[in-house]
Amino acid sequence: MRLSIIIVNYKTPALLKLCIKSIQNSSLSIPSEIIAINSATDEESEELIRFDFPEVTFFGFKENVGYAKAVNAGIKKSKGDFILILNPDIIVTEGSIKKMLEFMEENPQVGILAPQLINFNGTPQNSCFRFYKPLTILYRRTIFKHLPFAKRALDEFLIKDYDYKTPRDVDWVMGSAMMVTRAALKTIGLMDERFFMYFEDVDWCRRFWQAGLRVVYFPYAKMYHYHQRLSATHQGVLGIFNKATRIHISSAVKYFQKYGLKEL
Repeated sequence: MRLSIIIVNYKTPALLKLCIKSIQNSSLSIPSEIIAINSATDEESEELIRFDFPEVTFFGFKENVGYAKAVNAGIKKSKGDFILILNPDIIVTEGSIKKMLEFMEENPQVGILAPQLINFNGTPQNSCFRFYKPLTILYRRTIFKHLPFAKRALDEFLIKDYDYKTPRDVDWVMGSAMMVTRAALKTIGLMDERFFMYFEDVDWCRRFWQAGLRVVYFPYAKMYHYHQRLSATHQGVLGIFNKATRIHISSAVKYFQKYGLKEL
């Protein structure tokens, strides 16, 4: 099989339905499969697949096992030479998957390829980045972000010197939509399940680079993304009361424990 599409869903059946429909409407005329992995399975999502999309493979965890473990479960069940990992809040545009497949086939040194994620008004989202530094997190979550030196650091993190119009090698891409090759996974391995949520994509991209495989942002393929930064609901001191923020910070600590406090 040429392509496996894995959608990791967590209590968003309406978005899952839209995502699957967009894939089916994207003129994807190649041997492929869709696998929906449900974390903390809800009856509505399970029935949606059973009755509306019987051709989709469904697997559900009773508990919320985290993003990395859910992705890994999907990969283990998949058969495709190429694997496209999606969040359910992605709307695939016509021809986008085909363009990504063709690019990866023509560029075997690309290990991870990410489409341009766009808002529903057509503007690009920030979905490719330079690697985190410990101070990056501090600047993003405190009033320091308004100071000139912090703004320069954040502009560098967000690759603001890039026009987002042509393909480019980047440090890491957002895990909401990324394509990998099965051949590369034999060397790199699966996502690190120590990351419950957040930083699993940063870690994976870093491991691909360490193995000599490129991570590429590919704006010729575009996908709509209903992006809600849960960890940004509260900023500053109030942020510690936000569960998503606490998980994000916990994952950041694990990341820097793994790679060290480099380039402060």
